[in-house]
Amino acid sequence: MRLLFDLKALFARYGVGVGTFISLAISLWVFILILLPQIAMVVMSFSHNLPPAEQGGPKDVYTMSNYAYFLFGNDGGFNTLHLTIMAKTVVASVVVTIFDLILCYPIAFVLAHGAKPNVARLMVVGLIVPYWINEVLRAFAFRILFGSTGLVNGIGLSLGLWAEPVDFIREDVALYAGLTYAYILLMIFPIYNAIEALDRNQIEAARDMGASWWRIHWRVVIPMAKPGIASGSTMVFMLTTGALAAPQILGGPSNLWFTQLVYQWFNDASNWSRGSAYAVILVVVCILFTFLMMRVFKVSIGEIGR
Repeated sequence: MRLLFDLKALFARYGVGVGTFISLAISLWVFILILLPQIAMVVMSFSHNLPPAEQGGPKDVYTMSNYAYFLFGNDGGFNTLHLTIMAKTVVASVVVTIFDLILCYPIAFVLAHGAKPNVARLMVVGLIVPYWINEVLRAFAFRILFGSTGLVNGIGLSLGLWAEPVDFIREDVALYAGLTYAYILLMIFPIYNAIEALDRNQIEAARDMGASWWRIHWRVVIPMAKPGIASGSTMVFMLTTGALAAPQILGGPSNLWFTQLVYQWFNDASNWSRGSAYAVILVVVCILFTFLMMRVFKVSIGEIGR
């Protein structure tokens, strides 16, 4: 019913011709570029890794072996390595999401209610312009910044904060910093959009009644910003768990991201069936996180996608 109502509104606003074109274009985009690849990946994840000559033959039957391998490996015991990598990726993604939330909430509030219009526009430009640079180049910039002879070590050594260069790459400091920076816009703008709808008179009224700043934010601003926080957290978590370039460039030698496992199955091992299974597992984890955000912030999927 909601979809039918949206289509009627679309046709009423833009006319039958334009409305039909937009509806068909969006439907084809979703079906061809989103649904079909996902369906193909799910189907492939239940298949054996067979050579082309045997595909479609008697050996080409559905199997759960690819998912079983993720849990138990080949020796029958738990696949501790891959389970640990998945757990580390999820925990690291949650930490990056929390860092982004702590960093971006004040910026979003200042943009929405603290800065003058001209200053807010300059702040938006300052946030957007660095993202004109490719993600890979930004990752290499962070590697240089946190390298043994980089700016961070140079300042720390010159101020006497540490006696010898710190290996920020091995300690994953560069990775966390790079990932936190990579997705801040996806956290700032959903929160900004939610806070901007807040009537400033509510803040002034709370202040006139003697509420402290933290109480104003806790009782007035954050309840209004919940959909934006949930939306931003979901997007940052999904993109962090699915990141590939940053973990490969900024990750330490002992730190393996789950997407790197997926990449290895597809490209190094040429096992597309197992790679598809691992990719499906990653998608399921992201979907579960979305439902968790809905439960924690008590918002609907429509509010998250607004």
